[in-house]
Order: sequence, then structure tokens, then C-alpha cells
Amino acid sequence: MASTYTGIEWTDRTWNPTIGCNKVSPGCTHCYAEALTKRFRQNFPNGFDLTLHRERIKQPLRWRKPSRIFVNSMSDLFHEGVPIEFLKDVFDVMGQTRQHTYQILTKRHKRLAELAPQLDWHNNIWMGVSVENQDYVHRVDSLRQVPANVRFLSCEPLLGNLELDLTGIHWVIVGGESGNKYRPMKLEWAQSIRDQCQSSGVAFFFKQWGGRTPKARGRELDGKIWGEMPQSYDNYRRRQDAVIH
Repeated sequence: MASTYTGIEWTDRTWNPTIGCNKVSPGCTHCYAEALTKRFRQNFPNGFDLTLHRERIKQPLRWRKPSRIFVNSMSDLFHEGVPIEFLKDVFDVMGQTRQHTYQILTKRHKRLAELAPQLDWHNNIWMGVSVENQDYVHRVDSLRQVPANVRFLSCEPLLGNLELDLTGIHWVIVGGESGNKYRPMKLEWAQSIRDQCQSSGVAFFFKQWGGRTPKARGRELDGKIWGEMPQSYDNYRRRQDAVIH
């Protein structure tokens, strides 16, 4: 899982300069990344303990094709155990590879807000926080403090109805939980977030209903595939087109 192309609908590939994490809120209960480390133990000698892989930091320097890169799909870049100097090195590589678009997602909103002024927020970096139920909507306030070109929310797994203040937010992803112990998502929860996005002019991406498998119930909401992307996605597509042509 150092890096790989992925089936995640809103990105192209993953990059994992760190592996491992610990649970901080209900969205972590059935963590897919932790499950992978248990399933493929031979690939993860430290299990799901936080492990820094400095040898992976420069990997994107070798990737020429413009890609959307999900940073740390197997961890949390703003985990308390990740030193600020390590973070700065990761951000430096993102700045050196402007052909890519980097998508970072965290549940550690306080550390994000604390460290953001010490980091270089290049235009190709998108920053998001996870918001699984109303108890964690305050994470959005911390995200608003970050000078990222795109600020986004991942409401996955969506575990309850959300009333959101979308001021300063550019994109919202919604998805249901998958796996043997999945917690069902209600139709009205997803509809409400879609409607809030439409009212606020925010791009809405419906990833999946979830179930025993990620694709068990498809990804249509009210008979439509919702795959909206933030406006900066146009810049990414232009970079791709320039390489192809």
C-alpha cells in the first residue's frame, strides 16, 4: 500500500508516506484501513501502529502523468505522532509536483488548524475533514481556517443527519458504510446534504450507499449519479489534456 491506483471514485491513486492510526470518533469504528492491515499482515509488519515511511516521500517525483492523489488513505497525515518536519517534507514534494492534485483528509481538525500556518499551501493541495454526524460538525470551523485552494468535507460513513454551514467549503462527498458490520445510511440524510450543497453552490459527490460491499447498492441518489467536482478540478483536467495531446 505504498502507492497504488484505486477504485475510489473521487481520486486516481493513493500515496501513503505513513501507515497506521488510532480511533478518534464513531466514523473510525469499522476502519477499512485497519481491516486491510489485518487481512494482509505480511505487508504490514507493524500492524496498524503509526509508522512513518520516509522512503516514500519522494515517490510522486517519479509520477509524470497528472493524477488526483489521495494522501494517506491508510493513515492520517495530521496524526499527533507525525512530526512537523515530516509534514513539511511531504508538502514540499507536493509543491514540486504541480502536475498532480493532492487530496488530504483528516479527523484531527485541531492539529490541522494549529499547524496550517507553518505549511506551504500550494494551489494543487485540497484539504478536507471527515464529518460523520452532527457531533463533529465543529471540524468544519477548523477547516475554514486553512488557506487551501479547495476545502472539502467527507461525510463517509454518514451516520446521521447533518446541518452544515458550508461557508468557505467547495466540495462535499457523501457515502454510506460498507463491510459485514455496516451501519445503514438513511435516504433523507443524503438528500438533505445534497440540497444544502445546491442551495450554497457547493459541488456534491455521492460516492456510494454502502452495504456488505462498497458497490452493493450502487451510487444513484434519486435516480441520478451525483459526481460533481470543485471548480479547481478543471485545472487538473487541463493538465491531463496537455499530457495526452
